[in-house]
Amino acid sequence: MKAKFTQSFKIQAVKKALNRSNGTTVKKIADELGIGQSTLGKWIIKSRNNELEKTSIINVTKEKRPQDFNLEERMDLIISCSSLNESEVSQLCRKKGIFSHHIKQWTENFTQGQITNMNSNNGNENKQLKAENKALKKEINRKDKALAETAALLVLQKKVQEIWGSNEVNLQ
Repeated sequence: MKAKFTQSFKIQAVKKALNRSNGTTVKKIADELGIGQSTLGKWIIKSRNNELEKTSIINVTKEKRPQDFNLEERMDLIISCSSLNESEVSQLCRKKGIFSHHIKQWTENFTQGQITNMNSNNGNENKQLKAENKALKKEINRKDKALAETAALLVLQKKVQEIWGSNEVNLQ
């Protein structure tokens, strides 16, 4: 027998799943709510297609942060805002979940040529750069130790030569 869930329960479950913290999985949330993971997944897909509840307009998608907008979306917003007055720009920004100063900053970046690609590769690129940095630091430490060892051997060789003379001992 299939369990029946109310629309409000479904919406709240989807909101909880989409607004979860980084360490929480969808499976864990589904278990907490007493529903199947596949069921929760279907509700999320329906909510993204606006099929979960057609009677009211509820934005259950995860809100975008300003840094989540790609270059194309930023340019579209800049173009849209160029013909609007200050209050209309603020209204549009509220709908998009950003502030008007973001639009101004993006416009300034585009005009000054400070355009950087804001793809999800930044996270991967940062991880790769951190790993490379760690490997380089490890290599520098190894070389520093080898250099210190070589310097110590040279100092010892000079001391040996001073004590016994240069003809008796040759460490090379």
